[in-house]
Amino acid sequence: MADDLYSMLGVSRTASEDDIRRAYRRLAKELHPDVNSGKQAEEQFKKVSAANDILSDPERRRQYDRGEINANGEPAYAARTSRGARAGTRTPDDFGGFADVFTDIFGTGRAHGRGQDVRYSLDVDFLEAVNGAKKRVTLPEGGVLDLTVPEGVQDGQVLRLKGKGGVGVERGDALVEIKVRPDPTFKRTGDDIAFEVPVTIDEAVLGGKIEVLTVQGRVQLTLPKVTSSGQVFRLKGKGVRNASSSVTGDSLVTIRIVMPPAIDESLSYFFSEWRQKHRYDPGRS
Repeated sequence: MADDLYSMLGVSRTASEDDIRRAYRRLAKELHPDVNSGKQAEEQFKKVSAANDILSDPERRRQYDRGEINANGEPAYAARTSRGARAGTRTPDDFGGFADVFTDIFGTGRAHGRGQDVRYSLDVDFLEAVNGAKKRVTLPEGGVLDLTVPEGVQDGQVLRLKGKGGVGVERGDALVEIKVRPDPTFKRTGDDIAFEVPVTIDEAVLGGKIEVLTVQGRVQLTLPKVTSSGQVFRLKGKGVRNASSSVTGDSLVTIRIVMPPAIDESLSYFFSEWRQKHRYDPGRS
């Protein structure tokens, strides 16, 4: 790429970093392969991306401005090697020049030839994080990125999408940070899910089977007789199926006794009589 990098981005040599960033985003949006078909647009997009790789890096931009590297990001070593050729021998400077070439090919050149990794964030609902989901990310420069959110992904976890980043000899990766929205019912601790279930007075006293909604669907929970409010029951294997660890957590169900909206005379009389004969200390003393 022998083009002047500043001309390639349509900015002056005194352009600020913000000017370069804005120019690149505008051109990348116009030329991105996801929104343009054809070889010419693809080649132009690669050139613009390569120009941005150099000019957005302050140190490499200074090297380019001083003529130490060319528009390809390669060392400008030709003058040193030609001086050694005229003398018929290789000077120490000549070997330094060849060393720069080898470094560029096998070291820094490989890094420069690889496209930049790009970072995004993605908001997902609590149940989408628990059970997995198909999501689409809209990119700032245009286009979209489809990805699979695996089961059990956690808040702050970063998903790496190989080859979905910046354009180069080898495309960079897309790094997507997951942001999990809180849920009003479920709370996650590791791979366990904790939540409350309301029960009636008679269910707590007499026991029986009740239906409970977990993150994996509805299940039956058997309440023993005389279940207290705040008592916790564990439902094995009804928590998070963690794709990364192959472990499935449990559901921790806390019972909350809910009073009826109104107490009729018969129930009130029953408890008055019951209290006279069965008074007990609930633990307040």
